Amino acid sequence: MIVALIDSGLGLLPTSAWLRRLRPDLDLLLSLDPDGAHWGPKPEQWVIDRVLGAAEHAVDLGAEVVVLPCNTASVTALDHVRARLGDAVPVIGTVPAIKPAAAASRSVAIWATAATTASRYQADLIERFANGTAVVGVACHGLAEAIDLGDTDLAKRAIADAVARTPADCDGVVLGCTHYPLMAQEIADQLPAGVTLFDSAEAVAAQTIRRIDALGTDAGGSGTVSVLLSGRPGALPAGAAAFEAGRLLG
Repeated sequence: MIVALIDSGLGLLPTSAWLRRLRPDLDLLLSLDPDGAHWGPKPEQWVIDRVLGAAEHAVDLGAEVVVLPCNTASVTALDHVRARLGDAVPVIGTVPAIKPAAAASRSVAIWATAATTASRYQADLIERFANGTAVVGVACHGLAEAIDLGDTDLAKRAIADAVARTPADCDGVVLGCTHYPLMAQEIADQLPAGVTLFDSAEAVAAQTIRRIDALGTDAGGSGTVSVLLSGRPGALPAGAAAFEAGRLLG
C-alpha cells in the first residue's frame, strides 16, 4: 500500500519516520514542494490549490491513503482534499497537541510559525481544548526555514530566541509546527528542566495506521520510499540528512 505524505518541506519527516517505525512494510510517497515553500505566508486559495494538486497527483501515482503532516495544509486544505478525493481515500490531517498538553500541564506555550500563532485557527483550538489551562502562543521566527535548510546552528539560534520569549512558568511546550520535532532534543536542551514537549507526529502516524486497518484490504507493501519535489520525481533535500528522521527515510 502506498501512503502519500504532503508538506511544503521537511515537516513531513517526523510523521513519515513514525510510519516507517510502526509499519516498515508500507510504501511511502513523500511529496515536498520546494517550488512553493513555505506555505504558511501564502494566500489561502493558493495553498488549497497547491495541496489539492499534490494530493491528486499522489493518487494518480497509486496512493491509497493521503496524510497532511502540516498544520498549514491541514487547517487550510484538509476539507477540500477530503471532498475532492471522496470517501474511498482516507485523508488524515494534523492538529497541534494542545489537548494532551493542557491536560498534563499548569501552563502551556504553543511554539508555531508567526502565521499560525496569529491565526484564528490556533485561537479556536485553544478555546476548544485548553480546558482552563493558561496558554500562550510563541512565534518561532525562522525556525522552520532553518530546519528546511538543514542548518542546525541557525535553528539553535531561532530556538534560543523562542526560549527567551517563552514565559518562565510554562511547564509544557506544544511543538505546533511539524518541522519542530526534528529539533526536539535541541529544544529540550535549551528549555528549563522539567518542561515537557508535546507533538503530534506519533499520534498522526498511529491514526493513519488505524485508518489503513479499517479499509480491510491488503495493506502490505515492500517498504519503499519515493520522493516528489513539486510533482517531479527526486530525492530528499540534502538538509534532511541532518536529522535522524531524514537519515531513517533516506
